Amino acid sequence: MTSVRAPLTIPLLDLRAQYRSIKPEIDTAIQQVLDRGQFILGPEVEVLEREVAAYCGTRHAIGVASGTDALELALRACGIGPGDEVITTAYSFFATAEAIVAVGAIPVFVDIELATYNIDPDQVAAAVTPKTKALLPVHLYGHPYAVDALQAIAHRHGLKVIEDCAQAIGAEYQGRRAGAFGDAGALSFFPTKNLGGYGDGGMVVTNYQATADQVRLLRVHGSKEKYWHLMMGRNSRLDELQAAILRVKLRHLDAWNSARRANAERYRAAFAKSGALVETPKELPGYQHVYHQFCVRSTRRDEVKARLTSAGIGCQVYYPSTLPAQPALSALGLQGKAFAHADSAVKELLALPMFPELSLEQITRIAQLAAAS
Repeated sequence: MTSVRAPLTIPLLDLRAQYRSIKPEIDTAIQQVLDRGQFILGPEVEVLEREVAAYCGTRHAIGVASGTDALELALRACGIGPGDEVITTAYSFFATAEAIVAVGAIPVFVDIELATYNIDPDQVAAAVTPKTKALLPVHLYGHPYAVDALQAIAHRHGLKVIEDCAQAIGAEYQGRRAGAFGDAGALSFFPTKNLGGYGDGGMVVTNYQATADQVRLLRVHGSKEKYWHLMMGRNSRLDELQAAILRVKLRHLDAWNSARRANAERYRAAFAKSGALVETPKELPGYQHVYHQFCVRSTRRDEVKARLTSAGIGCQVYYPSTLPAQPALSALGLQGKAFAHADSAVKELLALPMFPELSLEQITRIAQLAAAS
């Protein structure tokens, strides 16, 4: 007889609570698409593209099938291809490196800053070679990377900047939002994201007409006119149901991000009160973090994780390996290379529950358990 696991008392993320809060809006939006009978690249996608571009502060937004596709198509649209070097972080989800390899380019990994877990600009500057054609920084966990420093490096060397914004829609630096700093930005609408659909989806945002035109061609088999293909593209289209759902959710995104920020402050206060040897996320001056994840750092991470798990509290390690150590990238010959700060993050970071509906009581309980000696 198969046993059924009891539900977590506090999940890492509660998408059912979010759905309940906007159920009438979501149900109406879905029904309208079903009644219309158009399901691929229709009016919902077109309007969502305009709304996301306005939200991110870019001139263009192009819906695609996933965040991974958004990265790959953005790279291709920016002219990155075989033999080109792309400098990126050693600490991120695999798709960051996968997209670089998919276009035939070579990922060049550098270490992170422990303050934000984002790519270290000093190491980026040292890694530039004549073969370097682009930077691919990640706004990890919802905190923007060091925008001014990386843009200065890109300008000095004539490099493209493709932002991985998968975890950071709505994050800001000096009043500008993630996706508006570089040549293109890649968004993910995976269900767990701050703006998530009920399936896969993604979007490329850019201020450049030529880049937008290229992505629009690439997402439909390189075709502008039906059955007439100008280049080798792929099938990477955002569907109408997801666009309709995302349009509803976009109206609530700022409120949800504000709630995440408020919950982050509650976490920090709770951990400070406990006096625990746990380091909470930092938010640097001029930056607005949107806390896709709230990751604490502890040299006793595995003990903390076990204690929370046994109490029915969701928690997760993001990420248990650096990118250069992944077997799929072994051909690069970097599996033994040390990345001091990224290696520390791999061993010490733990994501705690983070979603807008978290209560102060829940946060206090999580912090007390995590801080227990």
